[in-house]
Amino acid sequence: MKVFTLPNPSAHSLTVRAKALVFEDTCSRELLRQIRQIAPSDATVLVVGETGTGKEIVARYVHELSRRVADPFAAINCGAFADSLVDAELFGHERGAFTGATTSKSGWFEAAQGGTLFLDEIGDLPLLLQVKLLRVLQEREIVRLGSRQAIPIDVRLVAATNVDLEAAVRAGRFREDLYFRLNVATLRIPPLRERPGDILPLAEHFLRVYGQRACVDQLSLSSDAVQQLLDHSWPGNVRELENVIHRAVLTCQNGRIEATDLSLASTARAPEPEPAQAHKASLLALERVLMEMFEQGGPELYERINTAIVTEAYRFCHENQVQAAHLLGISRNVLRARLAQGGLITGRGARRESPTLSGLAPQPSDLSQSSSSNPPPSGRVSRP
Repeated sequence: MKVFTLPNPSAHSLTVRAKALVFEDTCSRELLRQIRQIAPSDATVLVVGETGTGKEIVARYVHELSRRVADPFAAINCGAFADSLVDAELFGHERGAFTGATTSKSGWFEAAQGGTLFLDEIGDLPLLLQVKLLRVLQEREIVRLGSRQAIPIDVRLVAATNVDLEAAVRAGRFREDLYFRLNVATLRIPPLRERPGDILPLAEHFLRVYGQRACVDQLSLSSDAVQQLLDHSWPGNVRELENVIHRAVLTCQNGRIEATDLSLASTARAPEPEPAQAHKASLLALERVLMEMFEQGGPELYERINTAIVTEAYRFCHENQVQAAHLLGISRNVLRARLAQGGLITGRGARRESPTLSGLAPQPSDLSQSSSSNPPPSGRVSRP
C-alpha cells in the first residue's frame, strides 16, 4: 500500500489540510485512474472536495506525473491573505507600488515559472482579482502591481475549492467565464465517509507515524475501535482521523487502542435529508420571518440577516467551523470572516453574543428613531 503525503508533514501540524492519502477504496482507485489520465497533459485542473480530503496532495501528484515535474510546484491559499494583498502575492509588485513596497518582488506566478501553481480555496478570490486571473489564463502573461510591462508566463494552473462554484456563480460570487476556464479537467475527491476502504489503511499509517514519535513500537486497534472508526461519519475527513489517532496514541494503555480512547463525539452516520414536506414547511416559516423583517426595515438589514444565518449555523454545529462551513456551502475562510465581522470570534478566539434570527427584527422604538431621519423606501429594501 502506497501512502501519499505532503512534503515534511510535521510542518503542517497546525493546518486543517490532510497530510496523507491512500487509494485503497473503489472510489479512490477511480480517482487515481483519473489523475493518471489527466496529469500528463497541460490542461488546467479543478480539484473539488471537502476540507481535509487531501486536495493539495492530489495537486502535487498531478505535478509529479506531468512533464513539469523537474520545475517548481508553488502552493498558495487564496483565502489566507487580505484582499489588498492578494494582487501583489499572486502577480508581484514593483518598488513604490504601495506603502511599504521598498523593493520589487516577484509573485507566485513567476515563482512557479515552468512548473505548476496550486491555488487553494479559489472560491475565496475577490471578484476584482478573478477578472485579472481570467486575463492571465487567456493571455499567458502577468503584469506586476505598479508596472505596465507584461511578463510572459509558462505555468500550469491547478485550482481547488471546497464550495460549490456553480452555486457561487448563480449567487454572483464567482465569475462564470473564470469558472469555465478553470473547469477544463475536474477531479472530485470523495469525502472519507464515502470511501470507507481508506479509513483503516490511513488509521494504520497514522498509528505508525505517531507511535514512532511517542517511542511506542507496537500499537494495535481493538475490534470495537475498528468498528467505531468505520461507523463514524468523519465530517473533518482525513484531518479529523489523524487527530483522533494522535490523541488515542497518547491516551491508550499498553499499546492497545480501545473504542473509549478514540473519544469520538458520535459514531452515527450523517442524518438522512428531512422529508420534502417538512423542508417546505421550514422554508415557509423562514419566508414569514423575512417578510416581517422586510416590512419593519431598519439599518443594515442585509448584513444582519447574513450574520444571523452564519451565527445560527455555527451554534447548530456546536461551534465547529469546518462543519458549519460545510453546512452552509461556503469555505471555512469565508465563515471565519463572517464570524469575526459579527463579533462571534476575535483574533484570540474569544466569543461574544451575536444576533440571531429571532432577535433580528428591530424594536418599535428603534424603528421610530431611524424612520424620522432615514425612512426606508415603501415596499422595497435595497441591498447594502
